[in-house]
Amino acid sequence: MWLKLMLSAVIIAFCTFMGYLAASKYRSRRKFFTQMTTFNERYLNELTFSRRAIKDLIGETRENGDFYELLEKKDVQSLPQYLSEQEKKECVDYLKMLGAGDSASQKGYFSAKKKSLESKKAESEKAAKDRGELYVKLGLLAGLAFVILIL
Repeated sequence: MWLKLMLSAVIIAFCTFMGYLAASKYRSRRKFFTQMTTFNERYLNELTFSRRAIKDLIGETRENGDFYELLEKKDVQSLPQYLSEQEKKECVDYLKMLGAGDSASQKGYFSAKKKSLESKKAESEKAAKDRGELYVKLGLLAGLAFVILIL
Protein backbone atom coordinates (compact mmCIF):
# COMPACT_ATOMS: atom_id res chain seq x y z
CA MET A 1 0.00 0.00 0.00
CA TRP A 2 2.76 2.45 0.98
CA LEU A 3 4.67 1.57 -2.12
CA LYS A 4 1.67 2.47 -4.30
CA LEU A 5 1.22 5.80 -2.53
CA MET A 6 4.90 6.60 -2.82
CA LEU A 7 4.97 5.66 -6.51
CA SER A 8 1.84 7.75 -7.12
CA ALA A 9 3.38 10.77 -5.42
CA VAL A 10 6.58 10.42 -7.45
CA ILE A 11 4.65 10.12 -10.74
CA ILE A 12 2.47 13.14 -9.96
CA ALA A 13 5.49 15.20 -8.87
CA PHE A 14 7.42 14.23 -12.00
CA CYS A 15 4.56 15.13 -14.36
CA THR A 16 3.98 18.44 -12.57
CA PHE A 17 7.69 19.22 -12.84
CA MET A 18 7.60 18.43 -16.56
CA GLY A 19 4.72 20.89 -16.91
CA TYR A 20 6.79 23.50 -15.10
CA LEU A 21 9.70 22.89 -17.46
CA ALA A 22 7.42 23.15 -20.49
CA ALA A 23 6.41 26.65 -19.37
CA SER A 24 10.03 27.85 -19.07
CA LYS A 25 9.90 29.21 -22.63
CA TYR A 26 7.27 31.73 -21.60
CA ARG A 27 9.10 32.73 -18.42
CA SER A 28 12.32 33.28 -20.39
CA ARG A 29 10.47 35.36 -22.96
CA ARG A 30 8.95 37.50 -20.20
CA LYS A 31 12.36 38.06 -18.65
CA PHE A 32 13.86 38.97 -22.03
CA PHE A 33 11.27 41.65 -22.77
CA THR A 34 11.37 42.97 -19.20
CA GLN A 35 15.13 43.42 -19.48
CA MET A 36 14.84 44.95 -22.93
CA THR A 37 12.23 47.47 -21.76
CA THR A 38 14.29 48.38 -18.69
CA PHE A 39 17.42 48.84 -20.78
CA ASN A 40 15.52 50.99 -23.28
CA GLU A 41 14.38 53.30 -20.46
CA ARG A 42 17.91 53.57 -19.09
CA TYR A 43 19.34 54.21 -22.52
CA LEU A 44 16.80 56.95 -23.21
CA ASN A 45 17.77 58.59 -19.91
CA GLU A 46 21.44 58.35 -20.86
CA LEU A 47 20.77 59.95 -24.24
CA THR A 48 18.84 62.76 -22.63
CA PHE A 49 21.04 63.57 -19.66
CA SER A 50 24.52 62.19 -19.12
CA ARG A 51 25.41 60.77 -22.57
CA ARG A 52 27.91 58.19 -21.40
CA ALA A 53 29.25 55.45 -23.64
CA ILE A 54 27.11 52.37 -24.25
CA LYS A 55 29.77 50.07 -22.81
CA ASP A 56 29.67 52.00 -19.52
CA LEU A 57 25.89 51.72 -19.40
CA ILE A 58 25.96 47.98 -20.14
CA GLY A 59 28.67 47.41 -17.55
CA GLU A 60 26.75 49.37 -14.94
CA THR A 61 23.41 47.66 -15.52
CA ARG A 62 24.76 44.13 -15.96
CA GLU A 63 22.21 41.50 -15.00
CA ASN A 64 21.85 37.83 -15.77
CA GLY A 65 19.66 37.06 -18.72
CA ASP A 66 19.51 36.49 -22.44
CA PHE A 67 19.08 40.15 -23.34
CA TYR A 68 22.19 41.34 -21.50
CA GLU A 69 24.24 38.46 -22.95
CA LEU A 70 23.01 39.52 -26.39
CA LEU A 71 24.01 43.13 -25.66
CA GLU A 72 27.51 42.16 -24.61
CA LYS A 73 28.15 39.86 -27.54
CA LYS A 74 26.15 41.80 -30.13
CA ASP A 75 26.01 38.50 -31.97
CA VAL A 76 22.72 38.37 -33.85
CA GLN A 77 23.25 34.68 -34.59
CA SER A 78 22.71 33.82 -30.91
CA LEU A 79 19.17 35.16 -30.63
CA PRO A 80 17.00 33.08 -28.29
CA GLN A 81 14.85 30.39 -29.89
CA TYR A 82 11.71 31.42 -28.02
CA LEU A 83 11.40 34.64 -30.05
CA SER A 84 9.30 34.68 -33.21
CA GLU A 85 10.89 35.58 -36.56
CA GLN A 86 9.37 39.07 -36.45
CA GLU A 87 10.69 39.63 -32.93
CA LYS A 88 14.14 38.43 -33.99
CA LYS A 89 14.16 40.98 -36.83
CA GLU A 90 13.13 43.73 -34.43
CA CYS A 91 15.91 42.73 -32.00
CA VAL A 92 18.48 42.79 -34.79
CA ASP A 93 17.31 46.28 -35.81
CA TYR A 94 17.37 47.39 -32.18
CA LEU A 95 20.93 46.18 -31.69
CA LYS A 96 22.11 47.74 -34.96
CA MET A 97 20.68 51.11 -33.94
CA LEU A 98 22.44 51.12 -30.54
CA GLY A 99 25.20 53.70 -30.74
CA ALA A 100 24.64 54.43 -34.45
CA GLY A 101 23.94 58.00 -35.45
CA ASP A 102 23.51 61.18 -33.49
CA SER A 103 21.63 61.48 -30.21
CA ALA A 104 18.57 63.14 -31.80
CA SER A 105 17.95 60.27 -34.21
CA GLN A 106 18.55 57.73 -31.46
CA LYS A 107 16.14 59.50 -29.12
CA GLY A 108 13.50 59.38 -31.84
CA TYR A 109 14.08 55.70 -32.61
CA PHE A 110 14.19 54.48 -29.00
CA SER A 111 11.25 56.66 -27.98
CA ALA A 112 9.24 55.11 -30.81
CA LYS A 113 10.33 51.63 -29.64
CA LYS A 114 9.16 52.36 -26.10
CA LYS A 115 5.45 51.66 -26.74
CA SER A 116 6.21 48.57 -28.78
CA LEU A 117 8.46 47.16 -26.08
CA GLU A 118 5.96 47.89 -23.34
CA SER A 119 3.20 46.11 -25.26
CA LYS A 120 5.48 43.10 -25.88
CA LYS A 121 6.41 43.08 -22.19
CA ALA A 122 2.74 43.14 -21.12
CA GLU A 123 1.87 40.44 -23.66
CA SER A 124 4.73 38.20 -22.54
CA GLU A 125 3.83 38.69 -18.86
CA LYS A 126 0.24 37.68 -19.56
CA ALA A 127 1.33 34.66 -21.61
CA ALA A 128 3.84 33.57 -18.94
CA LYS A 129 1.18 33.77 -16.24
CA ASP A 130 -1.53 32.03 -18.24
CA ARG A 131 0.60 29.41 -19.93
CA GLY A 132 2.71 28.76 -16.85
CA GLU A 133 -0.33 27.94 -14.75
CA LEU A 134 -1.85 25.94 -17.61
CA TYR A 135 1.21 23.73 -18.13
CA VAL A 136 1.61 23.03 -14.41
CA LYS A 137 -2.06 22.09 -14.14
CA LEU A 138 -1.83 19.92 -17.24
CA GLY A 139 1.20 18.18 -15.79
CA LEU A 140 -0.66 17.57 -12.55
CA LEU A 141 -3.68 16.21 -14.41
CA ALA A 142 -1.50 14.02 -16.62
CA GLY A 143 0.18 12.62 -13.52
CA LEU A 144 -3.17 11.89 -11.91
CA ALA A 145 -4.45 10.23 -15.09
CA PHE A 146 -1.29 8.16 -15.33
CA VAL A 147 -1.64 7.04 -11.71
CA ILE A 148 -5.29 6.11 -12.24
CA LEU A 149 -4.48 4.11 -15.37
CA ILE A 150 -1.56 2.26 -13.84
CA LEU A 151 -2.86 1.61 -10.34
